[in-house]
Amino acid sequence: MTTTTVRPSEHTSAPGPDRVAPAARGSDPGALVRHTLTLTWRSLVKLKKQSEQLIDLTLQPILFIVMFVYLFGGAIEGSTHEYLQFVLPGILVQTVVFASVGTGVGLCTDMSTGVFDRFRSLPISRIAPLAGTVLGDVLRFLVAIASVFIFGTIIGFRFHTNVFAVAAAVGLVLVFAFAFCWVVALLGVTMKQPRSVQGVSFLMMFPLTFGSNLFAKTSTLPGWLQAWVKVNPITEVTNASRGLLTGGPVAQHATVALLWALGLMLVFIPLTLRQYNRRV
Repeated sequence: MTTTTVRPSEHTSAPGPDRVAPAARGSDPGALVRHTLTLTWRSLVKLKKQSEQLIDLTLQPILFIVMFVYLFGGAIEGSTHEYLQFVLPGILVQTVVFASVGTGVGLCTDMSTGVFDRFRSLPISRIAPLAGTVLGDVLRFLVAIASVFIFGTIIGFRFHTNVFAVAAAVGLVLVFAFAFCWVVALLGVTMKQPRSVQGVSFLMMFPLTFGSNLFAKTSTLPGWLQAWVKVNPITEVTNASRGLLTGGPVAQHATVALLWALGLMLVFIPLTLRQYNRRV
């Protein structure tokens, strides 16, 4: 009786979806960056093909500026021009916080339609699909920021600092937006329906944005509300943005805002990744 030994072929097929090459799932920082940037580009291409998403990014901040400046500016500051100088940096922060809802909704939609099942079968870093989606949305926020600045300048807002301070304000807002997106991303990978993500996100954002010094000075608020406003991270980001755009204290507010952003990332990135691994 003859025994036949089968030797491995030099042309053995590549590992299947459940047997991805070890290097592909490893911790190579270069591969992680490449995969993340590729999926970031995917998010930007989606925006190009679904241009109606730009309506929220451009019209919503304009509506907020018009509504608060011309309806409430005279009552709050006695002058719509003076109130515009006060409120526009706050609306800048509010705009990116509200826009982050799209991150959670988009993740939930992609997971429910099977897009992330395809990502799981590819030899890419596990965090790349999440990081690429979040980073792509943060770059998308630049459209909203430009809309706030352009329309605000048209109706009378004036920068009282230099171009480097304005760039620093934009950078600070984007860093905080990146961190906050991970909070909404956790909702996106946890909940089953995009509508649920949107509803819970807005329930969370209203006390954060309206319960801050975004639209009114802290000293004019009731004592119990002042206590919340003073510990609200949105207040610190807004104060730092005001200082960078119109002049005033910056260092302490910016430091606290960055510490908040770091804390949000340290807590919510691992939680989001763990929940993502459970679902896919």
